[in-house]
Amino acid sequence: MENQTEAKKVMFSGIQPSGNLHIGSYLGAMKNWVALSEQYDCYYCIVDEHSITVRQNPADLRRRSVLQLAQYIACGLDPQKNTLFIQSHVHEHAELGWILNCYTMFGELSRMTQFKDKSAKNAENINGGLFTYPTLMAADILLYGAHYVPVGADQKQHVELTRDIAIRFNNLYGDTFIVPEPYIPKVGARIMCLSNPTSKMSKSDPAGCVFLMDSPDEISRKFKRAITDSDTEHCVRYAPEEKPGVANLMSIYSSVTGKTYEEIEKEFDGKGYGAFKPAVGDAVIETLRPIREETERLLADKAYLKEIYTEGAQRAQYVARKTLRKVAKRIGFVEKPF
Repeated sequence: MENQTEAKKVMFSGIQPSGNLHIGSYLGAMKNWVALSEQYDCYYCIVDEHSITVRQNPADLRRRSVLQLAQYIACGLDPQKNTLFIQSHVHEHAELGWILNCYTMFGELSRMTQFKDKSAKNAENINGGLFTYPTLMAADILLYGAHYVPVGADQKQHVELTRDIAIRFNNLYGDTFIVPEPYIPKVGARIMCLSNPTSKMSKSDPAGCVFLMDSPDEISRKFKRAITDSDTEHCVRYAPEEKPGVANLMSIYSSVTGKTYEEIEKEFDGKGYGAFKPAVGDAVIETLRPIREETERLLADKAYLKEIYTEGAQRAQYVARKTLRKVAKRIGFVEKPF
C-alpha cells in the first residue's frame, strides 16, 4: 500500500489595504511568505472589511486593494501556489464574524490594546466595528482551519483571543475549529522607523518609512537622513540598547543582503556612518527595484489581476463555506436550502 502524502498545514494572513506597503511589511512578513508556500497551504487575504473601521475614500480603497494584490504577486507570491483574495468577496467572513461575536466576551474585547490605541487616535469615530474588529479577525483565521498566523509581536494578542474563542466554541459544541498559533519570524520581524528608531516603521511617518513604490531617489534621501546615534565613535556596531538607529539599519541591511551582523561590522570597520547609510540605501534600492517595476507592469494588466482575485475568492469560498456550514449546524441554524 502506497504512503499517502500528508496534507499541508494551513497558514493564513491578512493585511489591510490602508496604503502602500513598506519595507517593514516586506522584510518582516512578505519576504518570508514566499518560501512558506512549499511547506504550507497559504491564504493571503486583503482585509478591506477591517479597513472601514476608519472612514475611507471609496475610490482610494478600491485602488489600494488592487495595488496590494499586485504587490503581493510582485513580491513573489505565486497565485498558483497561494490563495490570494479580497476579504469582502467571501461573505462567509462577515457571517462567521457575527456568530463569533456571540461567543466573545465584552471584557475580552475591552482589553484589546489595538482598540484602545485606535480609539485614542479616532475619538470622533469609535464605532462598533472598531470594538469587534478582533472577532472578525478570528473569523478570518478560523474559516480556513489555519494552524499558523504570521504576525508581528504586537499582533499576538489578537491570535491569543482567536485561540480563546476557538477553544470556548469547541468546548461547547465539540471539535469544530483548529486552534491556531502565532508564527513570528525570527529575522527581520520588526523594522523600526528611520526617523525614530524606537518606534515601529509606519506609514504615519512618511519621512521615516520606505515604501515599496518609492523611487530610488526617495529611498536614498530617506536613508541618508536616517537617525543613527549621538555618540562620538560613529562605528557600525550592533548594540540595540545603546545604538538603536544603527541596529535598525544593520537589521535592514542584513535582511536585504543576507549578511550577518558580524560581517556587516567588518565591512564597515573604520568607515563610519557616512559610508554605511548610503550603502544600506543602495542595497534597499536594488532589492525593491524589481518589485516596483513588476507591480507597475501588473497594474497595467487589470484583466489579469481581476482573474487572480476572482479565482482566489472562489478557492477561498469553497473552504469557507464548508466551515460555516459546520458551525451553523452545530449552533442549531436550519440548513440553507441553496
